[in-house]
Amino acid sequence: MDSPYGPVPGSSRLPAQRISRLRGPDSVDQPPAHLPHILERVSFSTLETRLLTPRAAHPLLAWVIPAVLAVIGGALRFYRLGFPPNLVFDETYYVKDAYSLTRFGHERDWPEDPNRAFEAGNPEIILDSPSYVVHPPLGKWLLGSGIEIFGADSTFGWRFGAAAIGALSIFLIARIATRLFSSVWLGAIAGLLLTVDGEHFVHSRTGLLDIFLMFFILLAFGFLLLDREWARRRLADRMAGGITAQMRGWLMPAAFGPSLGLRPWRIAAGISLGCATGVKWSGLYALAVFGLLTVLWDVNARRRAGIRRPWLAALGKDAVPAFVSMVPVALVVYVICWLGWILTPGGWDRQWAAENSGWWDFLPDWLVGLAHYHYTAYSFHVGLDSEHPYMSNPWGWIVQWRPTSFYYESYAAGEAGCAVEKCSSAITSVGNPVIWGLAPVVLVILVGAWALRRDWRAGAIVAGLLATWVPWFFYQERTIFTFYTIVMVPFVVLGLAYCLGLLWGRTRGDRSWPGTEMLARRLTVGLVVALAVAAFAWFWPVYTGEVIPYEHWHRRMWNPTWV
Repeated sequence: MDSPYGPVPGSSRLPAQRISRLRGPDSVDQPPAHLPHILERVSFSTLETRLLTPRAAHPLLAWVIPAVLAVIGGALRFYRLGFPPNLVFDETYYVKDAYSLTRFGHERDWPEDPNRAFEAGNPEIILDSPSYVVHPPLGKWLLGSGIEIFGADSTFGWRFGAAAIGALSIFLIARIATRLFSSVWLGAIAGLLLTVDGEHFVHSRTGLLDIFLMFFILLAFGFLLLDREWARRRLADRMAGGITAQMRGWLMPAAFGPSLGLRPWRIAAGISLGCATGVKWSGLYALAVFGLLTVLWDVNARRRAGIRRPWLAALGKDAVPAFVSMVPVALVVYVICWLGWILTPGGWDRQWAAENSGWWDFLPDWLVGLAHYHYTAYSFHVGLDSEHPYMSNPWGWIVQWRPTSFYYESYAAGEAGCAVEKCSSAITSVGNPVIWGLAPVVLVILVGAWALRRDWRAGAIVAGLLATWVPWFFYQERTIFTFYTIVMVPFVVLGLAYCLGLLWGRTRGDRSWPGTEMLARRLTVGLVVALAVAAFAWFWPVYTGEVIPYEHWHRRMWNPTWV
């Protein structure tokens, strides 16, 4: 395994480098004497060493291994994807809404007890009246893509979009981990752990929205990692040339360093977070946290480049561009997600502005109606407190204390292939016990590594958990479920991969056989990964709804709170 974290695993500080001054008749724009020493013309290689994370070795494997893992994970997720042959859990809402969106551009009502007819391939029973839904449409459009390809009577088609995104996210996290840890093999471990996580696996095989929310948040995180590298490279390049036009200006002093201009990867992150919010509003939390994260990275970059007032420099030259390239971009993308509702007249609240006059009369009807729709949806969300047998508190999410049952059927002997007195067929959205059993320890190590060593990698993962978990503590009285942790899964996996990298240790330059202590640590890493794979195999029947003897199902309910 190549070195996971560069000179010191987790270290954010490199040894101080000598700043070389290039003098001579060809030197241009020499800075005034009162400017910081770093703003004199310095070598690009020196700044590059200070600012950039080393790339992982084996560049071909860095693409091949994630692709292979995505194929394997996709095969597992597409296998018997059409089972059960009926709507499970909240598919009863989202699959039918997806069908409605692809046919009419907005959600419509259904008659009473429509599931049996819909499952039998008779969706024409849908009514003409609009349906009141409280989640944005993008996730349902993505589910609808499978329905359009395979037909409304295909349970495989209902879940095709989720399975495809699930497989793609395996490739994505392996690539992200490779860049984050500068290690092909830690990237492979992260991809493998996501492949065998139960939350991710079950959501990839079910027509719900949260797998899409997870994907777009993870994608935005990956884009910001690319932006961090791109911005630091540009900062090094521009500062290596001494005082340039990008440093001058009456508004910001040259001592703040250069402006970095248009940052395409950060705009891409804004687009991704707009898509995340277009699936569920909780994408807004990621937008807020990731926006702060990218500015903090800029502060650190300017500090390491030698800027004497990095906070003022970043606030002056990076914070406003970060806001503009993320928040307005995300807002525009979010509104585009509603185009079906905007362009068709029959959606819920679409005619509200035409039917209600007020100070808003000068605004477009669609904009006023959309704003009123959002007001009522927000009121619904914050007031949702009805009891549900699988509702849970976010304190228990980090250990999967009360996982959500998506599907359960009981069979007697002779039914559905049951060969014993009583059988069960269940789909339980419970995370891999090895991964989530270690999650609290991982969280402590991440926070410690960030707080004590200022390890930016640990801080980035903590930021992901902050965006996807912590906001729910403000809604503990609401009806919320453990299956929301699907959005946390990538950051739990990245955190575990980070800790396994620390445990593995650095590779010796001479490639000699490791000592006893190091060998024990590396065997422990292999054991953790092997146990995670074995746990996934053990829980396979309750991830896929296989008909098994009741006793076998009960043995897999390790915690009484799972039942």
